[in-house]
Amino acid sequence: MTLDIAAPLAPTRMPTTRRYLMCPPTYFTVEYAINPWMDPTQPTSTSLAVEQWTALRETYERLGHEVHVIDPVPGLPDMVFSANSGTVIDGRVLGSRFRAPQRAAEADHFRRWFLSSGYSSVVMPTAVNEAEGDFTWTGSLLLAGTGFRTDPHAHSEAQEVLGVPVVSLQLVDPRFYHLDVALFMLDDQSTTPLVAYYPEAFSPGSQAVLRRLFPDAVIANDDDAVCLGLNAVSDGKNVVMPVEATHLAEQVARRGFEPVFVDISELRKSGGGPKCCTMELRG
Repeated sequence: MTLDIAAPLAPTRMPTTRRYLMCPPTYFTVEYAINPWMDPTQPTSTSLAVEQWTALRETYERLGHEVHVIDPVPGLPDMVFSANSGTVIDGRVLGSRFRAPQRAAEADHFRRWFLSSGYSSVVMPTAVNEAEGDFTWTGSLLLAGTGFRTDPHAHSEAQEVLGVPVVSLQLVDPRFYHLDVALFMLDDQSTTPLVAYYPEAFSPGSQAVLRRLFPDAVIANDDDAVCLGLNAVSDGKNVVMPVEATHLAEQVARRGFEPVFVDISELRKSGGGPKCCTMELRG
């Protein structure tokens, strides 16, 4: 489903073809709580999670993107959130090191996938690093979140391994425990990258940094944030986002983007959305 909103004077947006790595939620459930969204006492439906994930994958393919799939592993219900297991820039891979012991084993499965898929430069971090959960590539620099999961020492490690400049951002609201539930890239191909973010998820200093770096940013409101509307994926024109994020959809449409709605209600029970399920393979 798409949102048709007139956007006079908005620039013409051009999509770029992307390559994504995803993992089916074959073993999805909520059996522990490692973020405020998770409640093991509430029922979950693995079949519904698979249905929603499949619709997300088909959405990417319909938009012309290439989707690679890693096999899920029994006992790792959060492996579906592939964004947390690697950061890939120019073909270099920085793997992950999870803070929660329940997810620790995921990292090596993704490491082995990269090696078997022909990636020759794969480095596993020494500091806690939850990959694209806390790393957002703008096309020229890496925004790096910390505060709840990724260790700030991982930011300098990412700079050394990936060879890109890094800007640290402090998260302060436990609901937005990763950068990718508080901010996403709308356009990473332009000379002036464009982001959307929820200011209240960040410390005052980090808000000031974001205003300086992205004075034209799309600003999300509370409703956008609490439905994980910022856990979205943009190809430069099409923005795949949760169906509840109607206010945010209106804002991005006015900037010339095309909102593409998906239902991630079951996956949200683990604190995830479209971006959590999607690792971008750059280069």
